[in-house]
Amino acid sequence: MDRNVMTRAQDKVVVIGAGMGGLASAIRLAHAGCDVTVLEALSGPGGKMRTLPSAAGPVDAGPTVMTLRPIFESLFADVEAGLSDYVTLHRETVLARHWWSDGSTLDLFSDAEASEAAVRAFAGAREAAAFAAFSAQAAKLFAAFDGPMMQNPAPDLAGLTRHVLAQPSVIPAMGPLTTLARSLAKRFRDPRLQQLFGRYATYVGGSPYASPAVLALIWQAEAQGVWRVEGGMHALAQGLARLAAEKGADLRYDTCVARIETQGGRVAGVHLTDGARIAADTVVFNGDPRALHLGLLGPAAKPAVAAPGVAERSLSAYVWSFAGQPEGRDLVHHNVFFADDPAREFDDLAAGRMPRDATLYLCAEDRGAGLTPAGPERFEVIMNGPPVAGAAGLRDDHEEFHACQTQVFTRFAAMGLRFPERPGREALTMPRDFARLFPGSAGSLYGRSPHGLMAAFQRPQARTKLPGLYLAGGGAHPGAGIPMATLSGKHAAAAILSDRTSTSTFRPTATRGGISTGSATAAPARSRSSLS
Repeated sequence: MDRNVMTRAQDKVVVIGAGMGGLASAIRLAHAGCDVTVLEALSGPGGKMRTLPSAAGPVDAGPTVMTLRPIFESLFADVEAGLSDYVTLHRETVLARHWWSDGSTLDLFSDAEASEAAVRAFAGAREAAAFAAFSAQAAKLFAAFDGPMMQNPAPDLAGLTRHVLAQPSVIPAMGPLTTLARSLAKRFRDPRLQQLFGRYATYVGGSPYASPAVLALIWQAEAQGVWRVEGGMHALAQGLARLAAEKGADLRYDTCVARIETQGGRVAGVHLTDGARIAADTVVFNGDPRALHLGLLGPAAKPAVAAPGVAERSLSAYVWSFAGQPEGRDLVHHNVFFADDPAREFDDLAAGRMPRDATLYLCAEDRGAGLTPAGPERFEVIMNGPPVAGAAGLRDDHEEFHACQTQVFTRFAAMGLRFPERPGREALTMPRDFARLFPGSAGSLYGRSPHGLMAAFQRPQARTKLPGLYLAGGGAHPGAGIPMATLSGKHAAAAILSDRTSTSTFRPTATRGGISTGSATAAPARSRSSLS
């Protein structure tokens, strides 16, 4: 980003939420010379990238998989910083270890040839060839959609159609009239491989039985490399927060925003729940856009986001974060224990029920690169759940907790993984808890549902219908996941700087940055609106 961008002295940007999208926008805007204040509800940065305490130390309670490292390298390089100076990353040789109840296991690797050999040993030569073809398809899709969709701050159907028609070989790879599950069933004969690659729909909160086949490209994002963040995923958020502060942004934690104020049909500031007002002609909302649509940030901001962008909700989850000493299975950093009947799992989720037969993802946070801790180690377990808005016959808290605890740890034991001590309620974040943590989300973790071919175009973009109000985060374009949320911050910052250049008379100002000020880490009160 150009350090010589010119801004008005009175320009003030308020970022509501210190998730990845909010932090990424704050970094870029502060580097460009804007006066940036970040208001965050929680006691630290990260949004969904949060932690819970455990006997082995803070354990992740949010996203666990870091992919697409170049997006983060670009963020730091664009503001004349280096990612490695703020975060230590380790590339995983084993992308994930996959387990089935029949005793079969499959490791996929960062090396494509090693993965193909593993699939051959697991399912035979025919399926290994199918895997190679699937990987080539995913790579083609990723290359075709990265520029015109993910990197494009404001994609439209007409533009994408022209792009695709110029590359006709992409059309059959897209499978435009089919779902991911049906596409995989045509590709693989082994139902285990159909199940494994169908799971990538859940990375953006969808079901493989309703998500478009183009989501096969998510496999390519992972195949390019998976990175383990030293200190846990939250260390990535802390690194971004540190950079934002050094660039001059004022980060205020435990700070609640009550409403967005407008004057003359555009943003004029924000009001906090403690009665304070912060004047600002620009606001970046790093929360679920549905909160704006519901009027949770005041009536003036309600029309900013239209219903189609927030209507159908993506999945929620039951997330366990705890310390323990497991017995019986050789775990790697990322592990997946598959359900016996994937269709039943997603039928239950579609009906708003806790799945009776669920796939369980387990992150062994202290493992990777051959590491095996001697004592208690940290674990995060994720089971898909329905959003609260779609929950059928919502049980009371105690009943839901015990049902989840019994199902998860009984299932692990049946598949040969035992935890002698089961974690308690304090270690579990349920859909109702996510709904409370992230207002307007209904517990949905990925914003709008990815179901349907047009879903990607229905996500709200950085510019809203209210002048001066912009969006960043997993609920905005280009979508859910740590890299996409980070890209959304880039899109929001670019839109803001472009709009100011085109509508304002500027004068040069010194670029903020380089020195961390005391106020940059001050922590007053609580803004329950941050999402990654």
